[in-house]
Amino acid sequence: MQFWNSQLTEKSWNIMQDIKKEGWRFIVIGGWATYLWTRQHKSKDIDIIIPDFDTLSVLKKKYDLKKNDHLKKYEILFGAIDVDLYVPYYSQLTLPIEIIAKQTSFVEGFEVIKPEVLLILKQGAEQDRSYSVKGQKDRIDIMTLLCFTEIDFAWYRQLLKTHHLEPYRLKLKNIIQTFKDLKYLEMNAQKYAKIKKDLLKKIG
Repeated sequence: MQFWNSQLTEKSWNIMQDIKKEGWRFIVIGGWATYLWTRQHKSKDIDIIIPDFDTLSVLKKKYDLKKNDHLKKYEILFGAIDVDLYVPYYSQLTLPIEIIAKQTSFVEGFEVIKPEVLLILKQGAEQDRSYSVKGQKDRIDIMTLLCFTEIDFAWYRQLLKTHHLEPYRLKLKNIIQTFKDLKYLEMNAQKYAKIKKDLLKKIG
């Protein structure tokens, strides 16, 4: 079961494909990164990191690029689809962009942040908007990552320690323990109970 309207997600995916063809470097984060790792839930909006400031000059010539000083990002609108662009030394994500940009892999031709880094970013996003619809989607993405990818929990814990985010470990356990949207994982309560027990043990 998909979370967003399929017409919107297909339009968003096509925009991602078109951006990739343009040849400039970008790193996929957010919901689309979760999809690329898990193949579970497509996203509506597009969140990407632009590691090179020179790319912004190129984009300003081609698109109506808006600077959002409040949220520390740049934005391009494609109708109902938002493309949010985050850049080093300006944007403020849960982890420093300079660190994130070094922890990537290629999936289906897209450069994507690694699952452990993505998990932490998703936790940061969920914390900021936990009572919204997007916060619900963040929790679904978090659980999807945990259930459908191989997470190196030792590295996850080390990242939290290095960046002074240790409370995220207990917050993650709380998300796992209270998660109810099992239909989006296509699991029944019995199967999830087994996975939940295993995940809580791995997180430590």
